[in-house]
Amino acid sequence: MDARIALTSFALVFVAEMGDKTQLLAFTLAARFKKPLPILAGIFVATVLNHTLAAALGTWIAAHVPPLVLGGVLGLGFIAFGAWTLIPDKADDAKPEGKWGPFFTTIVLFFLAEMGDKTQLATAALAARFQNLPWIVVGTTAGMLLADGLAVFFGDRLSRWISPLWMRRVAAALFLATGIWTLAETFLAAPHLSAA
Repeated sequence: MDARIALTSFALVFVAEMGDKTQLLAFTLAARFKKPLPILAGIFVATVLNHTLAAALGTWIAAHVPPLVLGGVLGLGFIAFGAWTLIPDKADDAKPEGKWGPFFTTIVLFFLAEMGDKTQLATAALAARFQNLPWIVVGTTAGMLLADGLAVFFGDRLSRWISPLWMRRVAAALFLATGIWTLAETFLAAPHLSAA
């Protein structure tokens, strides 16, 4: 079960991150600094911090919101993430500063860029849905690292091979399926939940 949670989290965040503003930021940082390993290390640190906070919030919400309400909100939320994913992201106009070097610049910029981003909100929703903080963080962090690592190491070539439109469509379909699954599971269990 734990590995399935991590795999679900990985898949959702990986495809949602393709073409996302933080992936565009990874590409920009790689072009600016030309030091992929410190940039990837910075992405790792920022993602672990950011997604741990998001997953902790999601876990707290799950403990304090009635299951029927939580399931309905999460199901609709995943469907909304699917719709949001279809809207292309644009990189912010801010240029990466070089005064802190690639590692610390990446940590700061990535942490801030993830605040309120769909992958951060999806992490909170996944944690509320599955209530397993460690495996959610492992899965979402791995998804971010793979998607952003591709941008850091292969950004120019990757954009020629993979259509951002199709990646957004795949991500939207995964979010939609997760939303429908969550709603179905919640409302099929509704008689049991209301009797408790």
